[in-house]
Amino acid sequence: MEFKQRNTKFLFPVFVFIFLVIYLLTASFLQLKSYNIMNKLTMNNKIPSSDVVLVVIDDKSLHEIGRWPWKREYYLEIFDYFENYTNAKLIGYDGLIMAPDAEYPDSDRKFFSKVGNFKKLTAGVAFSYDDFEDGIDTKKYDETLRTKTDIKIIDKRSKKYREMSDFKSFTALQSKYFENIPSLGLVNVPEDYDGYIRKATQLVDYKGSFFPSMGLSMYSKYTGIREYILTDRYIYGFSDKYTLRIPVEHYMGLVSNYICYYKTKDNIYSHKKYSASDIINSYRKLKAGKTPDIDIKEFDNKTVFIGANAQAQALSDIQRTPVSENFSGLDIQATNFDNLISNNFYRLTSPLYNFLICVAIFILIFILATTMSITGAMISSVFVMLIYLLFTFFMYQNKIAVSLILPELFVIVTLACAYSYRYLLEDNKKVKIQKAMGKYLSYDVMQNVVKNIDNISLGGKRADITVLFADIRNFTSISEKMDANSVTMILNEYFSALVPIIEEYNGILNKFMGDAVLAIFGEPKKNKNHALDAVRCADKMLKKVKYLQEKWMDEGKPKIEIGIGISTGEAFIGNIGSTERLEYTVIGDTVNTASRIENYNKVYRTNFLISESTYERVKDFVDVITIKNVVIRGKSNKINLYEVIRLVK
Repeated sequence: MEFKQRNTKFLFPVFVFIFLVIYLLTASFLQLKSYNIMNKLTMNNKIPSSDVVLVVIDDKSLHEIGRWPWKREYYLEIFDYFENYTNAKLIGYDGLIMAPDAEYPDSDRKFFSKVGNFKKLTAGVAFSYDDFEDGIDTKKYDETLRTKTDIKIIDKRSKKYREMSDFKSFTALQSKYFENIPSLGLVNVPEDYDGYIRKATQLVDYKGSFFPSMGLSMYSKYTGIREYILTDRYIYGFSDKYTLRIPVEHYMGLVSNYICYYKTKDNIYSHKKYSASDIINSYRKLKAGKTPDIDIKEFDNKTVFIGANAQAQALSDIQRTPVSENFSGLDIQATNFDNLISNNFYRLTSPLYNFLICVAIFILIFILATTMSITGAMISSVFVMLIYLLFTFFMYQNKIAVSLILPELFVIVTLACAYSYRYLLEDNKKVKIQKAMGKYLSYDVMQNVVKNIDNISLGGKRADITVLFADIRNFTSISEKMDANSVTMILNEYFSALVPIIEEYNGILNKFMGDAVLAIFGEPKKNKNHALDAVRCADKMLKKVKYLQEKWMDEGKPKIEIGIGISTGEAFIGNIGSTERLEYTVIGDTVNTASRIENYNKVYRTNFLISESTYERVKDFVDVITIKNVVIRGKSNKINLYEVIRLVK
């Protein structure tokens, strides 16, 4: 049997390639998934502001007030309630009024004429990549829009970030409504490629002018800040009482930031919610001089967001977010505003930072896995993963969104690479040991030499034999922890204990191969029961090893385990080599099968396996467990293996 040392020089570029492929294919995706996971894990630590509330046209509202679509004067009742009857600070209406109400035109006229009276009100507008419809005065619409967003942006960005968006139009609101509404804000909510909403767009560069989100437009009213500075990394706003610093990303004329979501009670709303019907009923009772259902003091200094979300009549406004698959779209607008007033934003780490973190983890785990014992390396790796998880929690508490999954994944990837490397090194070390020990402990069949002393020549014959192959488990790893003298002493004691057993059962020791033993039964000692002798020999060898384990444990030496594989069949046996150097050995499929069967002990966690051909000859003498349909390298058909449990005769 030939043992070849494997080349490990190619492993470094292979590992680098694996690292880069995994990183490039998964970095962006896993960064976003990490954001989702950490938002959920830290959500309970983020409590929304009690000064931001929601008024929702929900199923209850439709049931009590009437079917959808409502008369638009119902909105007037809600707006009038918060504008003139409560001390609410601001009103945000997350709705788009585009089509006239053909059923109630008088209600429309009343609504359009009075909507301009609500100075606290900011309504929504959505931008589109499509052109305006025919018949719309584009220039007039664009000029009117500019009058509805009373903020100034000082652009201090680098040239590479200065680009207009591809938006060609915006919501064609009803003209009278559009003219009279006090202020407007962007309500576009960008989805990431996986359908989750993680960002809020604060500014959009539309035809050379900046337009703010509904949240930023309302924030300007809330704080009185009308001028903002836009840089490559931040939006800044300052006043005597307020300071705003939003970490932003730029993409195609959109200036966005990552939303910090808050704790939810029902996975739909994070902010306190009121049904629109309760507000309307309270308003009507106030107008009639009656006690309202809701105390108006509940809305002192509150910012109110109004919108629809009902299962009935296609009013559902549910979005996928990191904290919920069914989060209210209205609450996303409220959450954006809440983030602004509290300066509560996430900042994602840069791709370079994530790359360097992964590189550092790869190097650290590789060193641990190649210098420590397997148990020690595994424990250390789990510890590293735990430390990084705690580090991630700490960073998220400080609103820095670092990647969680990717570095943890690289711990596992690195372990796989490191143990592949270690396996090849161990295999090479084992080959070296086998070669070195073979020089000192090679064994010729003395009886055959003496018998044919005058006629020693190359050649041999084919014979029916049984081959026993025994190997020490993980001996290279064990030997790394010991000095050379201790290794030699253990091997010598081990071989000294096993060789007499082989001879006792009419076998011959063909060769030592490092820590492995190859024994032959049936030749040159003729013996028709060679298969049974080999099985009995193996049984006694395993018992002897158990004795040695107890002895070495008392002496403070490491515990060793062996695996034995036995195969019976025809093989070539005789002298091979050259005229100067002969070796009496056995070669053929039976030998290879025994070796490969022994290796399956590692797979099935067994110690004693025999081939089907051996089993057929000893089945009356052993109890076995059958392992069916095993693929043996070099054999075209699957075979059965048998684990010997005990001898019965």
